Amino acid sequence: MTAIAVTIAGSDSSGGAGIQADLKTFAALGVYGASVIAVLTAQNTKGVTGIHDVPSDFIAAQIDAVFSDLDVGAVKIGMLSQTPAIKAVAEGLKRHRVKNIVLDPVMIATSGDRLLAADAVEALRTELIPDAMIVTPNLPEAAALTGANVARNEAEMEIQAHTILSLGARHVLIKGGHGDGAESVDLLIGERKVVRLIAKRIPTQNTHGTGCTLSSAIAAGLAKGFDLATAAHDAKAYVTAAIAAADQLKIGHGHGPLHHFYKQWSTS
Repeated sequence: MTAIAVTIAGSDSSGGAGIQADLKTFAALGVYGASVIAVLTAQNTKGVTGIHDVPSDFIAAQIDAVFSDLDVGAVKIGMLSQTPAIKAVAEGLKRHRVKNIVLDPVMIATSGDRLLAADAVEALRTELIPDAMIVTPNLPEAAALTGANVARNEAEMEIQAHTILSLGARHVLIKGGHGDGAESVDLLIGERKVVRLIAKRIPTQNTHGTGCTLSSAIAAGLAKGFDLATAAHDAKAYVTAAIAAADQLKIGHGHGPLHHFYKQWSTS
């Protein structure tokens, strides 16, 4: 059977993040990708210049079209900028009894532009987190979800993860990419276990779409039938390699994208 994953997220007109990054990731990892576009953005490697929200009823129509036909193995949820969109997605996923939900609580772009309305954070907490198999915030996003300061160490990361777990999520992966040090450490935390996912920190400005790529890579693993720990481990390895190869690409004049197809494209 063909492994299928769906991304419900925003479109990045420059192709480095959002829906475009998710579909590239699915393809690179051997998974068929479908999409539900919730937001259109006008952006490039230097920043976001415009956001256009897709009407919530049309988000619902896309969900119904996809899930009534395709045998979906996993879902990645990314940028949802407004409360109506969050509610439409939550209701649609319940309607179709969707499992294996990977929630990436996208709030701020790599360029620093805010992508989630302040009043929508509570909707994210109450409408989507309770149904998620895993939530994948970076350090600033975890702080925003928990009302805390940005975690300074792994102990504080773990505390914030347990706060997010208390909202109903089954697992939390707090990403340490915004931290310091020679290593980038992510913590995968369930109710009784903490797993450290460690990679060497790579010096490059080409990190546009890193969070989108990691969460969609986890969804790809789940769609292929992997357990969560294996999917997260493999996703971390894939993203690390895609960052390491990012400077092979010459895209834009700001924060360029990862090299999603570093295995498939010739470097000659």
